[in-house]
Amino acid sequence: MAVMSGDVKMERLSRYLVKSPSWPISVAIIVILGFVIDGASLRFSQNIHFFGTAAFTLPALAGFILTPPFITVLNRKMTWNRSALLALSCDVFAVIIALTGMVISVSLLPLSFAISLGFMFSVRLLALAAMVDYRTARMVFPALIQSVVGILVGITMFDTPFGLLTLLLLTVFGLLTLLLIWAIERPLNRAFHINGLSFLNSFIAHLADGSKNMEDFFREIGEEVYVPQVSLFFRKGQDDRVIFMVPNVHPGPLGEVGGGNLPRYLQSAFPGLVMVAHGTATHDFNLVAEDEIEKIVSTVRAGIGDLRYKDRATRSFRHTEGAVSLLWQVFGDTLLMVSTRSPQKTEDIDFGIGMAIMAEGHRAFPHVAFVDAHNCFTGDISVVLPGTLSALEYQRAAGTVIDQGRTRELFPLETGSSQVTLPYKRVDGFGDQGIETLVVRAGGQTTAYILIDGNNIQQGVREKILASALARVDEAEVLTTDSHVVNTVSGKNPVGFRVPAEDFLPYVMRSVDEALADLSPAEVSGQTVLCEKVKVFGSQRMVQMASTVNAMVLFIPPLSIAILMLAFLLSVLIYLIII
Repeated sequence: MAVMSGDVKMERLSRYLVKSPSWPISVAIIVILGFVIDGASLRFSQNIHFFGTAAFTLPALAGFILTPPFITVLNRKMTWNRSALLALSCDVFAVIIALTGMVISVSLLPLSFAISLGFMFSVRLLALAAMVDYRTARMVFPALIQSVVGILVGITMFDTPFGLLTLLLLTVFGLLTLLLIWAIERPLNRAFHINGLSFLNSFIAHLADGSKNMEDFFREIGEEVYVPQVSLFFRKGQDDRVIFMVPNVHPGPLGEVGGGNLPRYLQSAFPGLVMVAHGTATHDFNLVAEDEIEKIVSTVRAGIGDLRYKDRATRSFRHTEGAVSLLWQVFGDTLLMVSTRSPQKTEDIDFGIGMAIMAEGHRAFPHVAFVDAHNCFTGDISVVLPGTLSALEYQRAAGTVIDQGRTRELFPLETGSSQVTLPYKRVDGFGDQGIETLVVRAGGQTTAYILIDGNNIQQGVREKILASALARVDEAEVLTTDSHVVNTVSGKNPVGFRVPAEDFLPYVMRSVDEALADLSPAEVSGQTVLCEKVKVFGSQRMVQMASTVNAMVLFIPPLSIAILMLAFLLSVLIYLIII
């Protein structure tokens, strides 16, 4: 059963985002377009000279040059690329509207040009409110720049009371734009008490300079949860320690916001190597802010004094139930299960499924770490929910493993670890932690747990990595952290998507080799602690928000068209009254 999660719906909205081209390109188009209109205007009327350059190019250049400094005075930011793109967009709209009137009749040019300036103001006001500052009163003057220069040009060209006409039309378009903004913001405001444009300001600021202002909004909609945190502490002496952590919160929603860089934060909080696997959590369990991670850190630290180390472990085993494959191993009194459905989709598992498995496991083991390897991306990022066939297969596989784990023989434990940094960036699909490998030897068998800091793995890549790893060890599994630091908008940036497996595979094998070379006797202790009052997005909150936003996107076009038609009708009526 495929269920579309909120992050999938939100990800689809990314198609509405446009990357601004370099400002010289936009300026060049503005200038060329003016020259083209110059020629076209001469064809319709010998009395109009350089209409394109004067009426369109000059206002557009003024809007491009003056807007960023004006925005800076208001303690906001706007890049030159965005300013140029906005000026160009308004220029194109103005040309289309003005020339439509000229084609019908040259006598209508003053009206059509005045309407184009009103429409230009409307577009700029809406765009600046969305991109820069949701407080529209602060954006009125920068939004007027391009239109005001157009008015000055029009006054010198037309005999009609052009200035009065245009001022009235600017007022009409401005008021109707405010009405449109109110209508757009109303759904989010009523459902979540969120100002939609303010949220959009924060989102764009995050894309531009990594701002975390979105966390303020998430705090308002979040709710507190109590989540178990299971960790395995491996040590060789007092200073050489590896912590294998399985947080049951989600490392999202995006970039550095919330828990997006959860693995890096946990690494910085503890000495030694910290391997942060992916527990059972969907985007409902996204942390609302990065500082919520500190609640997990403090709880784990508080329990360190109760650790009881043992130097025994079983061999690793693999059990399959339907499409689910579990690699499992017992360390002292702790059962570790790493789950995958590869080569089928292996995505987020609902929190309730993981808790049911852990509860079942506690009849045999004090500590049960259930890991979603999150290692096969097929293009579908729907989650696994309770009651589905996939959930049943996970639970049946885990139940069998729990029964088998109690009877397996324990052997002296050896471990080796390694961390390899990569020459790739986040945009390539690799997070800050690179590749971390833990190799375990017990009963003459070696098992490699290869953890890649990334958001899933392209389908088929896991199998290529395993084929190479199994030439060096007896058993292995490839995991990802599901870190969303590699995603700023889209959830689709899996390992192996931008960088072919053949290119980064040598780094994986280097990590395995270094971990093998580091093998030596070790001790291990399991830990299960309850992290209290951790604030996350909340049950179905992401879905609700995404559904609301998607509904808004659907009704915005017809509403905008209706308001635009009303503006045009009022413009014609005002023109007839004045003339």
